[in-house]
Amino acid sequence: MSSPEPIYKRILLKLSGEALEGPNGGGGIDFDTVGRICDEIKEITDFGVQVGLVVGGGNIFRGSEGANSGIDKPSGDYMGMLATMINALALQAALEARDVPSRVLTAIEMRPVAEPYIRRRAVRHLDKDRVVIFGAGTGNPFFTTDTAAALRASEIGAEVLLKATKVDGIYDADPVNNPDATKYDTLSYTDVLSKKLGVMDATAISLCRENKLPILVFNLNEQGSILKSLRGVPIGTMVKGE
Repeated sequence: MSSPEPIYKRILLKLSGEALEGPNGGGGIDFDTVGRICDEIKEITDFGVQVGLVVGGGNIFRGSEGANSGIDKPSGDYMGMLATMINALALQAALEARDVPSRVLTAIEMRPVAEPYIRRRAVRHLDKDRVVIFGAGTGNPFFTTDTAAALRASEIGAEVLLKATKVDGIYDADPVNNPDATKYDTLSYTDVLSKKLGVMDATAISLCRENKLPILVFNLNEQGSILKSLRGVPIGTMVKGE
């Protein structure tokens, strides 16, 4: 039975860059897909939930791609951080088109484009019911946007980190390639690390464990899934507890 009130008042939603590619993939930004995602974000803001958002940049550039091309790791990571800013601005434009006030805060200063990240400023925007999109990762190489999501969620006092994926939770094997894979309904942080399930990098999982921040892994392609989770409907896989 769903709750008439949101079970979380403030969340951090983590989107991969690939989530913006659309059903056909191939890189870049599919604005129909961006629009569908922003329609769901509007639903949850209308439900009274404050939303922080971290998006990856893999649809445009991955740091690992740079390494394969002979680009040093720090340079590749900085290029990936700039790719997240393109995605952040696309999401902001789509949200504003739906009358959802939003702000992009960037860990790498670029004043004509976005506000510099300041924790208190981010919290103030959330308190004013603006969606806050955190761009440029942590601003440092060698850290993923998953780690950035765990960090920003902890800083803003989010009650849960929603990790959007292409499957409906965490499995003991890749469900795309293994039809016999078993889905977990709940897992501890230690289980995720010890079983090397790979849903998020170890640094992100460890940061969530230290700050007792639950992680809900769910399928973004199932329409209405975010709102369901905020109504208390069991979906995906919940990671919490030692």
